[in-house]
Amino acid sequence: MDLGLSGKVCFVAGSSRGIGRAIAAALLDEGACVVLTGRDHEALELTLRDLANASNYERILPIAGDLSNAAVIASAMDRTVAHFGRIDHLIANLGTGAGKPGWDQPEEEWTRLFEANFFASVRLTQAVLPHLKERGGSVLFISSIVAVEATPAPLPYSAAKAALNNYAKNLSRMVAVDKVRVNTIAPGNILFAGGSWEKRIAANREGVEEMLKTQVPQQRFGTLEEIASLAVYLCSEQAGFATGSCYVMDGGQTRVV
Repeated sequence: MDLGLSGKVCFVAGSSRGIGRAIAAALLDEGACVVLTGRDHEALELTLRDLANASNYERILPIAGDLSNAAVIASAMDRTVAHFGRIDHLIANLGTGAGKPGWDQPEEEWTRLFEANFFASVRLTQAVLPHLKERGGSVLFISSIVAVEATPAPLPYSAAKAALNNYAKNLSRMVAVDKVRVNTIAPGNILFAGGSWEKRIAANREGVEEMLKTQVPQQRFGTLEEIASLAVYLCSEQAGFATGSCYVMDGGQTRVV
């Protein structure tokens, strides 16, 4: 199936590791031009070395920096347009779930996790939309099942991701007239090297296995490639009628969406 992504310019936030990196790799395989981004210069360089080859290196632009910072975002937009001439798709893969459990959360935790998981994505989206509205395109947010289900995740993280889902839904209605589509993916438990689940397995393998057995009908972790395949489809011409939706990919864990 031709997804129609050859030559399309895709800005992938948070693509030096994990889900973002897998999405970037899948887009490159489809012939897209990809802006690789990440805060850590060294990690970004390693990703570039791993993903670049003789057939795609001219389609990759690495940009290091903190994309929660408005000045960094503005510079990244300018560099992308100067290099590729335009932006067609934004994959906003930003945020962190690191935080403490319980209801008694200090105000600074709410501020920190909303900044990382909501405001950073909004800021980036508002910077990209003027480019997308010129010719159409799409915005894809990477959220989490914590946004749609009760979980043990930190309350500020869950609330921030829920806000992101609502923002995406309402934004999709506002920009549809400009031929811009907006969707969200809410991944469940995804296992990859260096990720949080790898650390949890090392600390309590039996507990993690019990969680999978009792909470996830498929009784397994998801893979980066599974999330990336859905992301690439949602960016593609084949998903032209898909907008305003949150796509949960969690092995059946959520009970109500």
